[in-house]
Amino acid sequence: MIAVVVPIAMTLFAVAALLNLYRLAIGPDIVDRILALDTLMINSIALIVLADLRMGLGVLFELALLIALMGFIGTVAMSKYLVRGDVIE
Repeated sequence: MIAVVVPIAMTLFAVAALLNLYRLAIGPDIVDRILALDTLMINSIALIVLADLRMGLGVLFELALLIALMGFIGTVAMSKYLVRGDVIE
């Protein structure tokens, strides 16, 4: 069952990542671009975890955790910059 579901899920997450890239490039506002970048990080994490499940390595989960941490910090920094005009006070 997993051999069938994982490739389908990977395809759907890849399509979602492409749509996020489109929104990141065309986004009419900076808020839309930040949201597209955050969603792209989430889709990338899902793709990495699914690839690790498919290959059965078990070593890519740390990479997914690192990307999640960097994505969270980046989103918070960009949001603070939009609201306050600077990141560090």
